[in-house]
Amino acid sequence: MPDPYASIAQADEALQARLADVLELRAADPQQRAMIDAYLSELELPDDAIALEVGCGTGAVTRILATMRCIEKVVGIDPSSLFIERARALGGGLSQLSFEIGDARTLAFADASFDLVVFHTTLCHLPDPEQALREAHRVLRATGRLAIFDGDYLTTTVAIHRFDPLQRAVDAMVANFVHNPWLTRRLAKTLQSIGFVIRSYRSHGYTQTTDPTYMLTIVDRGAETLVAAGTIGSEEGEALKAEARRRVKAGEFFGHISFLSIIASKQS
Repeated sequence: MPDPYASIAQADEALQARLADVLELRAADPQQRAMIDAYLSELELPDDAIALEVGCGTGAVTRILATMRCIEKVVGIDPSSLFIERARALGGGLSQLSFEIGDARTLAFADASFDLVVFHTTLCHLPDPEQALREAHRVLRATGRLAIFDGDYLTTTVAIHRFDPLQRAVDAMVANFVHNPWLTRRLAKTLQSIGFVIRSYRSHGYTQTTDPTYMLTIVDRGAETLVAAGTIGSEEGEALKAEARRRVKAGEFFGHISFLSIIASKQS
């Protein structure tokens, strides 16, 4: 099936609600928060900066941006009205924070409106990431910063031996929930062609073993995708989920994804 994030506004409401829960589950992970803090610490923003997060989902990263001392105002946009409704509820206590329904490829903001534009695990889901980046370039001020954080999802693994059946579920999840898994490997050239100057380019390793709450969602979604496609039967799908949890209980589970962060500017 096609990546549901690529057309999230048209996705089944139950699926949108489930994905909203996954976004908040991932954001609550201390390792994920540490990676966010690491790349945001490199921004070098002016005081009273105005920020935009594109593809904000439920607003987990937007809420973090709103607590940064150098940021006066932050706007989060997403095409999913369900995500935006959830984001507004979760961020209701932050007066400097607002959320709007919007499309990354046609930003409804004037030229040079923002000091910072953030794409956090968003670009890999867009059918036309180049257009989204051109729009980011347009709405950024001359001294503005672009921050990108995304997964190198082809590195996603839970395999602990050759031909591990759980890896089949993970591969199915990546194939069906990530529009462009090669995106991070091409970003440097894409950014330079649009006119950005790369200031920081870093990799971040993410591993879950003893409490793999997020990695289990990857196994589950992959197993369900294989069942829905008729590739395996429902009993085998449930067996894959059960095997993942058996490994957790036995202390045998291993899950890993490599992420990439890029900080760029319109000028050197």
